[in-house]
Amino acid sequence: MCVNLSLTLMLLFLSGAVCSKRNVTYQQHICAVKGSSVVIPCSFYYPENLQVKKVMWGHERSNIFDGPFIFESEMKETDTRFQYIGDKQHNCSFTIHKVENNDAGKYAFRFMTDDKSKYTGIAGSTLKVVDLNVSMTRPHENKATKEGDSVNLTCINGCDSDHLSSAFTWFKNGEPKNEGPVLYLSNMNPTDSGNYSCSLKTHTGTASRVININVEYGPKNTSVSGRPSKEVEAGTNITLICSSHANPPVDYTWFKIDESHVLDVGHQPELFTADGGRYFCIATNKHGRQYSSVVTVKIKERWPSFNRDVLIITLSVAVLLIVIAAAAVIKLKTRPRAEETNCEEDSESQQRSQGRSKKKRTRAEETNCEEDREDAVYVNMTVMKKQSKGRRQGEGATGSSRQTPTMMRKV
Repeated sequence: MCVNLSLTLMLLFLSGAVCSKRNVTYQQHICAVKGSSVVIPCSFYYPENLQVKKVMWGHERSNIFDGPFIFESEMKETDTRFQYIGDKQHNCSFTIHKVENNDAGKYAFRFMTDDKSKYTGIAGSTLKVVDLNVSMTRPHENKATKEGDSVNLTCINGCDSDHLSSAFTWFKNGEPKNEGPVLYLSNMNPTDSGNYSCSLKTHTGTASRVININVEYGPKNTSVSGRPSKEVEAGTNITLICSSHANPPVDYTWFKIDESHVLDVGHQPELFTADGGRYFCIATNKHGRQYSSVVTVKIKERWPSFNRDVLIITLSVAVLLIVIAAAAVIKLKTRPRAEETNCEEDSESQQRSQGRSKKKRTRAEETNCEEDREDAVYVNMTVMKKQSKGRRQGEGATGSSRQTPTMMRKV
């Protein structure tokens, strides 16, 4: 680029040197990629006895003689995209940064010397602005790109005659991927889907239009899940969800295995059911179909729950009865001790009473016995006295007879 620019300026200077009058020489046709920077080579000539005081660049959409100008050396504020890289001698080259589509058109240089004369090179230089373009070749031009296909992407710079002299960088979803004029994508898979573009390696702002590659494929990873679970109580609805990865999206069909029959029971991703049994789904798109595994929905009967409730109530009642019984036993154990204490007290009282009665009876009996003994002694003494008297009488009367004393008790 620098060699070409130097050579161009040299030729321009030589062509102007043979003329003693005012003159401006351009590279008449320039091509630039949108977003890049472009230099418009230029040289000018004027009589040697004059000095250049002011330089200007204008665009054909404005008056190239009177302005307004896109650049003017005495202008304090100018668009930073436009930069004068020449001088006030013979170089009038001009640079445009971040070229836009509306920058295309004819540009002309104008200068003013110290004799207040002005001159415009009316031939000007014409700028062409192009976009980088991407072409795609694939096995099936009018069909979708399928998994396993191969695709070639070529970046085209309209400013190159052979379209291959520029250095390019390839991007996928905005991230750099590869370099070179052609990007080869072989044996493609779903991860190759995305937005592809290219740019000039030296100007990253020169992005081409975006090419979208959409890799289609048949259903994969088809499966069934249940919500809330695959085992519920009777009367509870369960939601079965069929999921599958595919491009384009799949159509779903639900089936229920009923003994020896397979019944079609739904055509949505989700199946709502309150019936137990075995279910499976099929995911289908234009590239194929895939079956899920068979899942079993179990319905739990209500009676186990009822029995649990009954068992809980029964246990609660049993525990309550045990507590009541324990309280009763404790109370009963406490009561006999009190009764025994009372009974002991009563027994002691009775014993004391009986003892006192017995003592009284004993004393009475002893008194009676003493009285009886006294009476007996009295009687005996009386009898003995009588016997003695009689013995004496008998002895006196008969002399041989005896009488047996008799004890009498006083009544």
